[in-house]
Amino acid sequence: MPEISNFQPLNCLWLLIAGLTCLSMTPQQNNVEKSPNVIIINADDVGYGDVGVYGATLINTPNIDRLATEGRKFTDFHSASAVCSPSRYALLTGEYPFRNQLTRPLFLKDSLVIDTAQTTIASIMKDAGYKTAVIGKWHLGFGKKSPVNWNEPLKPGPLELGFDYYFGVPVLNSHPPFVYVENHEVVDFDPEDPFVYEKHAETRWFPEKWKYNDIGGAREAHQRYDDRMTGTTLKNKAVDFITGNKSRKFFLYFAPTNIHHPFTPAPRFIGISKAGRYGDYMHELDWMVGEIMAVLEREGIAENTLLIFTSDNGGMLNHGGQDAYGKGHKMNSNLLGFKFDSWEGGHRVPFIARWPGQIPAETKSSQLLGNTDILSTLAAIIGEKLAPGQAADSYNMLPALTGEPKDPIRDHLLVHSSETDNVAFRKGDWVYISGKGGGGFGPRKEDQSAFGGPEALLFAGQQNSDITEGEIRGNAPPAQLYNLKEDISQSYNLYEEQPQIIKEMKDSLEKIRSSGQTRN
Repeated sequence: MPEISNFQPLNCLWLLIAGLTCLSMTPQQNNVEKSPNVIIINADDVGYGDVGVYGATLINTPNIDRLATEGRKFTDFHSASAVCSPSRYALLTGEYPFRNQLTRPLFLKDSLVIDTAQTTIASIMKDAGYKTAVIGKWHLGFGKKSPVNWNEPLKPGPLELGFDYYFGVPVLNSHPPFVYVENHEVVDFDPEDPFVYEKHAETRWFPEKWKYNDIGGAREAHQRYDDRMTGTTLKNKAVDFITGNKSRKFFLYFAPTNIHHPFTPAPRFIGISKAGRYGDYMHELDWMVGEIMAVLEREGIAENTLLIFTSDNGGMLNHGGQDAYGKGHKMNSNLLGFKFDSWEGGHRVPFIARWPGQIPAETKSSQLLGNTDILSTLAAIIGEKLAPGQAADSYNMLPALTGEPKDPIRDHLLVHSSETDNVAFRKGDWVYISGKGGGGFGPRKEDQSAFGGPEALLFAGQQNSDITEGEIRGNAPPAQLYNLKEDISQSYNLYEEQPQIIKEMKDSLEKIRSSGQTRN
């Protein structure tokens, strides 16, 4: 007997009378049928000023710019942390990382930081019938115990958090092990040649100015990893996933290593920008975005795909960043500070979304939003209702994607620096920072890879009333307050002039930090 699906109940009654079988569809199935494919490109260390549509002039990003032309760019979007691993935790879980005591980057010995029972963007999409994958930089740990045993299956990991497939760089491109991992296994791992801690590795990794002796052995696995080809390898895997799942709904979390140091694009990108190796690596990233856009168009699925481009935190004043700054490129535009800082430069990042027919083209939004909000937004798109305790700090930003809401979607936002006692708390136009300085690197010197702190502001020619000649004034206030509408560059600390606002902001911050959930 023939079967006909996707009919309404009344139509089904007539079909049954006619002797045909009607397949009923659950509301969730119907929502998935109508919902788009979803791709999130979460770039590494791309600052607010690294993209053409956000003001870059020495770096060309025609593909990312095209996304903004065909969709919507956001001008007040933030990572929940100015640090990579905590920021990625926030995006995947919809939860502020401080709730998991996560404020630092994770490295090769660290176990999985996300509880496998926790709701993630992958688990809600998989439960709704999507094919799910994470391709690229993971940086959230593996296994249950530390130190990680790299000679055994790396589980739990991404597959235990809702992803059907994983391929990528397990930690990051500047820290070992310099290998690829696919699902639970190190690619090309030979048990006869195991990983050995505290041993120098024979790698094809391109060192910037240092060498690691943290883990060695596993020569074949290490030789598979060619840093100059990492961008191309990850892009190819992403394209393969898209083409292999074009006939069904899919969710792809694509996390390139670009543009994290040590700036190793494929040879054909070397020397093509006006911002040195930093700009070259950004050009390769833009090419990767263009390749993903091209495969969507080639397979005829661009019209029904929500494509998001964003970054895990602000730009970093590393060796390549210092070179770029010297050439006139300001990776965080006119925002104060850099990666790891609670100042705006540490966490205000690009966010562009394209969804043809749903998101108006060539538009922008000034809504205050953060990367914790992506989970609730995807849940709304697929018709999934989140229970209390799930995605505790995630707000549904779908109205700001597809419309023009008059009221703020969220009235506050909390962002951590790399210091636990230095937090940026945003409320309306005001931002309160709970400590002195940016809370990031410091004191570090010029020509160090992790250049930061007050001295970095001196190098960059940035002004702040608490800092003189690269040092925090001895009589500087204990905390900071800025009105971003009037002072987007955070040049003047209003702490001593606005005691009532300071009190209100401190009280609100403590209430949120002590509560289990902020989502409405």
